[in-house]
Amino acid sequence: MAKPAATTNQAPIVEAHAPDKQLGPVLKAAAGPAKWADDRLGLAALGRKNLRKVFPDHWSFLLGEVALYSFIILLLTGVFLTIWFKPSMAEVEYDGTYQLLRGLPMSEAFSSTLDISFDVRGGLLIRQMHHWSAMLFVAAMLAHMLRIFFTGAFRRPREINWLLGVAMFSIGMIEGFAGYSLPDDLLSGTGLRFVDGLIRSIPIIGTWAEFFVFGGQFPGGIIIARLYMAHILLIPGLILGLISAHLALVVYHKHTQYPGPGRTEKNVVGYPLFPVYMAKAGGFFFIVFGVTTLMGALLTINPVWMFGPYNPAQVTAGSQPDWYMAFVEGAIRIIPNWEWHIGGTTWSWNIFLPGVGLMGLLFTVMGVYPFIERWVTGDTGEHHILDRPRNRPTRTAFGVAAMTCYGLFWIGGGNDIIATQFNLSLNSITYFLRFAVFIGPVLAFLITKRICIGLQRSDRARLLHGAESGVIVRDPSGEYAEKEVPVSLDEAYALTQHAELLPIEAGPEEDANGVPAKTMSAKEKLRIRASRFYFKDNVRKPSRAELEAAAAHHDGHGNGNGHPVEGNGHAIEGEERKEIGAVRTDEFGIPR
Repeated sequence: MAKPAATTNQAPIVEAHAPDKQLGPVLKAAAGPAKWADDRLGLAALGRKNLRKVFPDHWSFLLGEVALYSFIILLLTGVFLTIWFKPSMAEVEYDGTYQLLRGLPMSEAFSSTLDISFDVRGGLLIRQMHHWSAMLFVAAMLAHMLRIFFTGAFRRPREINWLLGVAMFSIGMIEGFAGYSLPDDLLSGTGLRFVDGLIRSIPIIGTWAEFFVFGGQFPGGIIIARLYMAHILLIPGLILGLISAHLALVVYHKHTQYPGPGRTEKNVVGYPLFPVYMAKAGGFFFIVFGVTTLMGALLTINPVWMFGPYNPAQVTAGSQPDWYMAFVEGAIRIIPNWEWHIGGTTWSWNIFLPGVGLMGLLFTVMGVYPFIERWVTGDTGEHHILDRPRNRPTRTAFGVAAMTCYGLFWIGGGNDIIATQFNLSLNSITYFLRFAVFIGPVLAFLITKRICIGLQRSDRARLLHGAESGVIVRDPSGEYAEKEVPVSLDEAYALTQHAELLPIEAGPEEDANGVPAKTMSAKEKLRIRASRFYFKDNVRKPSRAELEAAAAHHDGHGNGNGHPVEGNGHAIEGEERKEIGAVRTDEFGIPR
């Protein structure tokens, strides 16, 4: 009898798949408006591109962030203070909480400042946070610009961004002074009297300019209202616009980076803006905000109640401006008396030159330096890899010399405090500084340049001979020596990745046919001398042959053992060197 065919009960095969993601209630609520905005503005494509933009990671890049976050804190605290401050020079009788000033006549500006400090809840904290943030804002900008200068981040294509930074720094100093003058206390009034002297020292038009600014003879009755308008509206708007343009150019040009493995002029090695860099930047903002809050809560700054209201017949003993204006005051204090009397006019060079002239000279030199260096070096290529300051000894020496001069002027701004605290003669300090502001920068230049050249020699020795291991060995003859080991690959890249610039040499007097060469202009001769001054003392980088020999010495064969003999061409080719102007290039004409 036939049997029925066997049957099996098998379940149908189902492919595994991940369940669809379900949006949370917040994202569901935001999806509709986001789609509406994306359909009209294309935000998704714009955000996808920019949120993945890569930024390098180095502690020195935080200096610019400190300046940015300080400005944000200034805006937040400034809005609070604007609600309570009264920018009026109308005279009132104080009847507030501070007993020692009750019944005294003072301006509404000073009275409202006392009310903010003693009667408004949290007013003193916000006021001191605002002042500390202003100091930090200017200090962070200055430190950020020094980092850019010493590392050569101002070179092409970032010259415009450097000029924007110079403009922000100069306007930030004016903004800080305007805010410093608003309380109308005796200290800020003394500072305004100082500015009044600067304005009147301008030849020919000084008196008219003073009457225009102050609305009459000093102190006038409108200067506080004018400074208030500039402080809360005009200057912050300019700074905000400059910051926006500055950050836009940073994104457009891509961020600079320090030399290292995998880093070239055509890429950026770092973290994406979202989510890594945004999380780090957000956390750092709250660190800056927290530190500023602690400073405002624990460190007293500008206690106006101790100075009292401004009186043109009085001056605060030992008065000092905020630190960023001290170099101007110091220059005016130490310059000898130098005046001209022509007809019925007085030309006060002893005030105009160290005051108006010094500030103008500072910002002019800062603005034109990138173009001067480019003219001297003849280097017109794009630069996204930063310099190590030691590899540009002349530029570094110029920077340290300028810092020395600035510091000596800064000391001059407190010569009276130094004299009283250290029991020294005020005249002796003044005479010393008159010579030191000329001799000190020269000595600083020479010492700094020699230190940089010494560090270059040390780097060359590390590449060719290795690093100290800390292991002392004794040879058969009894001599003791320290064993050396090859440097790491990362360090070798950092030591060899910079472009080596050479002095521009004058061409031959005759060509191959005996025809006299064209006579050089005075401008060309000046450029040759400047180029020689910049680069003649630089230590040459090791050639490939030298690096290979050093590697063979360490491991017995020429594979490099960590030395970058093949490394992206960072080591200079022995027989394949070419020179274009003052820039050394490889066989493909790429600047090294």
